[in-house]
Amino acid sequence: MPGIIVMSEFNLSEAAEVLQNTPAVLRAILGGISETWTASKGDQSAWMPFDIVGHLIHGEKTDWIPRAQIIRRQGSVRTFVAFDRTAQFEDAKGKSIEHLLDEFSSLRMENLELLHSWNLTEDELELEGNHPELGTVTLRQLLSTWVVHDLGHVRQIVTVMANRYREDVGPWRQYLSIIG
Repeated sequence: MPGIIVMSEFNLSEAAEVLQNTPAVLRAILGGISETWTASKGDQSAWMPFDIVGHLIHGEKTDWIPRAQIIRRQGSVRTFVAFDRTAQFEDAKGKSIEHLLDEFSSLRMENLELLHSWNLTEDELELEGNHPELGTVTLRQLLSTWVVHDLGHVRQIVTVMANRYREDVGPWRQYLSIIG
């Protein structure tokens, strides 16, 4: 496997490109396929694609932009509300994956429009907030984490899906790094 190239220069416009594309990526992977690939098993320790999209929706509502607003308005004097990493198991009940994909896309578009409207400066990206577990964090770190969080969950979705055929690939498994 080729080495990993590490780049360390946050660029809000480039970050927004990934954030903007995530809903389309998820729709391309998950839209129109059978529930056997996506359906929740209700297991909080083994998320399925349905659970992951529900989690991303919860983040759009309660994490990234609300925390950025706290940083911009009150800074480090106010601690972020703790994020419920499993709220999707209740919030997404009775919904279809198509509904979740639509909801995620809509929320993401609204959040990116708001983010763009702020016209953040380099100085504003260094504003601080207080994370309940991590302590002092900057707006730059929060926005960088939003991008990496998206990418991590895209990876999680395709890994869960690939593992469905973990045993069926037989001896090729040794060449398929996505299968654990």
